[in-house]
Amino acid sequence: MNRDSAETEFTLARAKSGGLFWAVLLFSVFTNLLMLTGPLFMLQVYDRVLGSRSEETLVALFFLVAALYLFYWLLEFARGRVMARIGARLQVVFGRRVFTAAIERTALRGGQGPGATALQDLDAVRNLFGSPVLLAFFDLPWTPFFLAAIFLFHPLLGWMAAAGGALLIVLTLINRVVTRKGLDGSSRLSYAAQRLARQAEEGGALVWAQGMAPVMAERWARLQDEASQRGLGANDRTGTFSSFSKAFRFFLQSAMLALGAWLVLRQELTPGAMIAGSIMLGRALAPVEQVLGQWPSIQRARTGWRNLGEFLKSVPARKRPTDLPEPAARLSVNGVALRTTAGAPPILFGISFEVCPGEALGVIGKSGAGKTSLARLIQGLVAPSAGEVRLDGATLDQYGPERLGRHIGCLPQDVRFFDGSVAENIAHMSLEPDAARVVAAAKLARVHEIVLRLPKGYDTPLVEGDGLLSGGQRQRLALARALYHDPVLLVLDEPNSALDADGSEALNAVVSDMKKAGKSVIIMTHRPSAIAVCDRLLVIDNGQQKALGPRDEIVRTLMKNAGEVQRSIGSVRGTAVQGAGG
Repeated sequence: MNRDSAETEFTLARAKSGGLFWAVLLFSVFTNLLMLTGPLFMLQVYDRVLGSRSEETLVALFFLVAALYLFYWLLEFARGRVMARIGARLQVVFGRRVFTAAIERTALRGGQGPGATALQDLDAVRNLFGSPVLLAFFDLPWTPFFLAAIFLFHPLLGWMAAAGGALLIVLTLINRVVTRKGLDGSSRLSYAAQRLARQAEEGGALVWAQGMAPVMAERWARLQDEASQRGLGANDRTGTFSSFSKAFRFFLQSAMLALGAWLVLRQELTPGAMIAGSIMLGRALAPVEQVLGQWPSIQRARTGWRNLGEFLKSVPARKRPTDLPEPAARLSVNGVALRTTAGAPPILFGISFEVCPGEALGVIGKSGAGKTSLARLIQGLVAPSAGEVRLDGATLDQYGPERLGRHIGCLPQDVRFFDGSVAENIAHMSLEPDAARVVAAAKLARVHEIVLRLPKGYDTPLVEGDGLLSGGQRQRLALARALYHDPVLLVLDEPNSALDADGSEALNAVVSDMKKAGKSVIIMTHRPSAIAVCDRLLVIDNGQQKALGPRDEIVRTLMKNAGEVQRSIGSVRGTAVQGAGG
């Protein structure tokens, strides 16, 4: 997405809340005007009521002030609620977009870059809209108005108030400059600590079994301590400015009273104006002080808003492609190459093959040969650097990720489940799982009986890491999930790595069923049992295609080559022994 597109998203989001912003602005006009109630009441009491000793005037003024403050309460409550709803609307507008983009970033690009904290950035922005400090920005434009009103009482009072307000504004700008770096660094380190904690929790069994818990705790603590130190340093500086501004405002109000009293003694000011000027000064400087005191949250939200802009710019909003008809189970890979970064050597090169309906292709090779990278290409998780991958004649991006996920079922090496029931996990976390399809997929995967033995059957809740299922049961349940949408192509990456003999037989039966139904299967494996039902084999070594042909022919060739290597090793060893004997 280019910058214009990203800015368009933000412009549309602001436009949807434009009416609410105008409402807050209108409410702010009246709330700030009503803030004159206190100073004007003091002015009238000191200059009129006390001078005339009129109780009726005092009562009338008091009820008028009570009514005005009632209106002030209602308007202040209203604008606070409206701002909170602007934040909630921002969550509604951007929430699903950011969540989906964060998943896309993780799936396609490894989760690196500004999108790693996108949801946290969105929360920071939303929370700012719900906090009182943002209302202070609507009150700041009224500060000059209150200062001008003080000038009406006496120029000396006005100049003192203006000088004090200017000093607080300068302090706010200095605070922004000196705390920005510390707050940004603290946020980055806090995220790194949270990420490490999630990784340790996900790998809890390994961490505990290998005695790594103390070391991981120390690493986490060091990140947290450094984040806290930077955050405390920034907060200390903010606290210094904030406490000084509060103390200075109190001093300034007292100085205003002292100057006002001196002017009263010189008969250049009335006592009411003296009190009203002091109160009005406090009202004029209150928004500045509030912004200064809450600067860390403002800075965090500002950084989050900027990060969201960069994130959405880097992850384009996908347009839904034209719906294509149900594809045939024909996959063609033509001259595919894959690079991780520009200039880096390719991790796949010169891969070409075709899988026809009713056929199973086995992809074999050593660990690190590129089998998983090829599986990701076929699933559309990465785009080839060269060549193309087509399903029934159409490139994968023509289907779109949602429809492609229905046509291509996948069983990855790393099996993960989400918090939900067994049925919900099989049904791709659908809000309303189709029970018939769930059971059909489980039966096809030969895992139905296993599910029935669980405490609540298909309604058994799954929690990642709870140890309820063995490794083999997890793979078989994940296979049922891959079959839920009745895909035309099934991609299996090391599908029997945790399976016993029964599980391997069930897997082979699934592949046979898919072939009979006119579907196609691709199996990435290095275990012989997984290729028993494959029609052809593709051999990959160091990312390059080494052989492609019928299964038995490829197996004989590999065995012949292995025998020649063994004979060569034996010949070398015999020569070495003879030489030693000589």
